[in-house]
Parts: sequence; C-alpha cells; structure tokens
Amino acid sequence: MYQNGLAPHSENDIARYFNKASLPSQQETLGQIVVEVLGSGRSLSRKAICTRLLRRLEQAESPEQEKHYQALIGLLFERGE
Repeated sequence: MYQNGLAPHSENDIARYFNKASLPSQQETLGQIVVEVLGSGRSLSRKAICTRLLRRLEQAESPEQEKHYQALIGLLFERGE
C-alpha cells in the first residue's frame, strides 16, 4: 500500500539519504530539493531528486559547489547494507 504517494521502500530510501548526509549543509540542500519537488506537484522519488541535483551541478559556480552536489548524487546511488 502506498502512503503519501510513495512506495514504502522509497520512503526508507529517502530517509536513508538524509541520515547519510554528513554535513548540515547537505541536509539543507536535500531539504530544499524535496520542497522544490513537492512544490512542483511531482512525486518525490530518487529520479526527481537526482534531476534537481544534476541541474544544480550544471549551474554550480565554484568547484566547492560541484563537489557538494556530486557528493549528494553519490548518496543517491549508494546501496544500503
């Protein structure tokens, strides 16, 4: 059964991404992206988050921003234990 439009495993995956974000700035960025995705009326998914992160990576204005977004993209594709 879907709750809030998400499959149960998707909710766990998204929660895991937030837990693995080591810096507050990573959590803030993920929070902003979640708000953007939900505000646009789209379902929250790995693909939606990744799309937003890739867009931000393309628009990065410094190497630090690029590293920040690349690290977050890496979290999306890590496999849980």
